[in-house]
Amino acid sequence: MSYWQSFNGNARAFSLVAWVVAAIVALGAITPTAWAENYDKQGLVDADFSAQELRDSSFVKANLRNSNFSDADLVGASFFGANLEGANLKGANLTTATLDSARFSYTNLTNAVLEGAFAYNAKFEGATVDGADFTDVLMRSDAQARLCEQAKGTNPTTGRDTRRTLGCR
Repeated sequence: MSYWQSFNGNARAFSLVAWVVAAIVALGAITPTAWAENYDKQGLVDADFSAQELRDSSFVKANLRNSNFSDADLVGASFFGANLEGANLKGANLTTATLDSARFSYTNLTNAVLEGAFAYNAKFEGATVDGADFTDVLMRSDAQARLCEQAKGTNPTTGRDTRRTLGCR
C-alpha cells in the first residue's frame, strides 16, 4: 500500500469520526463546554469568560485581574488563591464555589449568587455587592462586617435580600 493510499484511508476515517461527533453535538447529547476546565496558575488578565458554562472548573492561584465572568455558570468552581482584582462577576453563579484566599478587591459581584461558597480567607476590599446572595457562605466575621457596610439590594435570581444573606444587623 502506498503512502497516499494509507493517507486517504486515514483521512476518510477521521472525516467519519468528525462527522459523528458533530452530529452528537448538534443533537445536544454533548455540549462542547460541558467539561470542567483547568486554568490553574495561569495569567489570564483581561480574559473574557462572560456567559460561559464553567462548572467545576479550576482557577487555583490564577491571575484573573480585570477579567469578565459576567453571567457565567461557575457552580463548584475553585478560585483558591486567585487574583480577581477588578474582575466583573455581575450575575455570575458561584454556588458552592471555593473562594478561599482569593482576592476580590474592587470586583463587581452585583447580582451574583454565592450560596454555599467557601470564602473564609477571601478579601473583598472595595467589592461591589449590590444584590449579591451570600446565603450560607463561610467567611471571616471581619470580611462580613466590611461587606455589611455597603450591602444593599435584592438578588434577582433568588429573591433574597443581600443584607439578610450576609447576616447584617
